[in-house]
Amino acid sequence: MDFYLQLGWGMMGHCENLLKGWEGGTVILSPRDLEPEQLINFAGKIKKLKGQVLLDPQVYLPRATHLRLQSHNYWDKEYSTIAFWSGTGLNQQLMKLLELNRQLSCDAFILPGLYTRTVNIDWLEYQRATIESAQSLQDNQFDLIATVALSVDVIKNPDQIHGLIESVKNWSSNTIYLICEPPTGQYLVNDPAWLANVLDLIAGLRLSDKKVILGYCSHQMLIAACACANAIASGTWLNVRSFTTSKFHAQESDDESRRTTWYYCPQALSEFKLPSLDLAVMRGMLMNLKPIPALESNEAKILFSGSQPSSTGFRESESFRHYLQALRTQALASSRSSFDESVEYHRNLLDSAEQILQKLQSVSIRDKARDFEQVIDTNRAALSYIEDYRGVILRRNWSRLA
Repeated sequence: MDFYLQLGWGMMGHCENLLKGWEGGTVILSPRDLEPEQLINFAGKIKKLKGQVLLDPQVYLPRATHLRLQSHNYWDKEYSTIAFWSGTGLNQQLMKLLELNRQLSCDAFILPGLYTRTVNIDWLEYQRATIESAQSLQDNQFDLIATVALSVDVIKNPDQIHGLIESVKNWSSNTIYLICEPPTGQYLVNDPAWLANVLDLIAGLRLSDKKVILGYCSHQMLIAACACANAIASGTWLNVRSFTTSKFHAQESDDESRRTTWYYCPQALSEFKLPSLDLAVMRGMLMNLKPIPALESNEAKILFSGSQPSSTGFRESESFRHYLQALRTQALASSRSSFDESVEYHRNLLDSAEQILQKLQSVSIRDKARDFEQVIDTNRAALSYIEDYRGVILRRNWSRLA
């Protein structure tokens, strides 16, 4: 399973740094976080670093009020449902987006897609019209990627999920950019039905011969490899690791009050504040938090150099880059040569994380807000579901899909 960078506020420098080290990679650009001129300039830098560019048009809410998002010329500030879909609004927006994708030298064309609270006839018609209109406007320069942005209500409804899978089979777009809203804005989702349905949806789309890019992900979604997701995308701030519609409305503080520096321990699937690492030193537990060699990053090495972690100068920028570096390595390793091997790999990952966390918690080392122990059983339940419900057909088709 591949890993893409989901651009968020203040991420340009991080992307450049990481792409240099990776000698390439894919970045999904965010008009909400870049001015029009910045989009073009930054896309050029990505290309020079041997990277690939995708543009998320972020037309999830056509009446969104975020000023930077509205500053782009494809944005319809006078959006009216009837006028847009029955008149020339859709074609005009697609023509502007097509030209922007050309200017950015995008590697595929992510189509605009409305966030929906129900998969109904109207929404399906909007999806169909968008795909067909985009095909008629372009000369096959781009592969088309259909955006499917679903509310938590849709994700929690198996009938809607299965109806959507059946509808998508008939779409001419071969790739789906899948956006799944978590319950009540959760970062780590503790609802096993939600996670099981996300995996079921991914598997259903893949078995229908659609590629799936899962956007706005945290490390919890490494499990998507068991459903044959082609890629997950993640970034720095929580609002690019977990989808929320609020970020597209009137200016949220981009300088965010969430200035705590976190360290991601990849083998524990958990994040820790630096004072917790200080306590780990005092309790002789710090080496339990050190990444295994395959998951090490240059940014995190300083934390295990012998100094008190909180005094090492490990900053927010190092925290973000270490997280994305480790997550990319985990994503690339998360899909194995068979379905059963993939499930076993993820079960072992959960078991190992649980053992580490229990050892740390025995001496009161934990940061509950981002402690993966709260969702280990959620991921186990989702694995069990996908194994029981889709296992037979995924085993048979794994070599074709993975």
